[in-house]
Amino acid sequence: MDTITSRQTEILALARSSGRVVVDDLAVRFNVTPQTIRKDLNGLCERRLLQRVHGGAVAGSGVENLGYEARRMIAQEEKRRIGQRAAALVPDGSSLFINIGTTTEEVARALHGRSDLVIITNNINVANLLRPEPRIEVIVAGGVVRRSDGGIVGEATIDFFNQFKVDYAVIGASAIDEDGALLDFDYREVRVSQAIIANARHVILVADRSKLERTAPVRIAHISQIQTFVTDDLPSDRLGRICRDAGVRVEEVLPGSAEASEA
Repeated sequence: MDTITSRQTEILALARSSGRVVVDDLAVRFNVTPQTIRKDLNGLCERRLLQRVHGGAVAGSGVENLGYEARRMIAQEEKRRIGQRAAALVPDGSSLFINIGTTTEEVARALHGRSDLVIITNNINVANLLRPEPRIEVIVAGGVVRRSDGGIVGEATIDFFNQFKVDYAVIGASAIDEDGALLDFDYREVRVSQAIIANARHVILVADRSKLERTAPVRIAHISQIQTFVTDDLPSDRLGRICRDAGVRVEEVLPGSAEASEA
């Protein structure tokens, strides 16, 4: 499946911020024909990123997550930079949890070539990415495998994570509210994430700025419960203040660079 274009990415952001986009308005904004915009919208709707309505499209309802392939294509470069920076925070010789998510998978990808890591995960994609690494031990949780994304969830998964106490946890979230709530869609996945947070000494949240434009119905935790937040950009002054007050280290990975600026 082709990746979405930069114009489609901007259309998607506009739809999520306002709830709806109109073909004629977008044609003027981007200086293209309405037919071009309709093709853009149709492509986004085919990927379940938007829903087509007369004259335009609307954002999703916020009660169902996007498909895995659709999520993987959103903010790809931002996720890659976030993954590289988060991986750099984990020293060799560490133990860590990595949970479900396309951004956490980028962290796993950036751990290639590292030494003496023990990685415990409920993400089959993470296990497959790191399986060939000779100096990384991968331990996979038991439980129910979701066909949609290779995530492992359920009571057995929670019990599994409760057996460990690790140095680091790398977690994602489907949405982040301005009040600091970390949110997701699947109650079973949320309970696993809560066990991961409870059994790690240092929790690293990885999420691009689009997560601040989304909503989800199930609460994972509050951002004050994590130690480091790695993102491409944090435009919310309110959330920034919450992080500062709670002592959460925020690292913004600047566009076009693998370096991070600490907020």
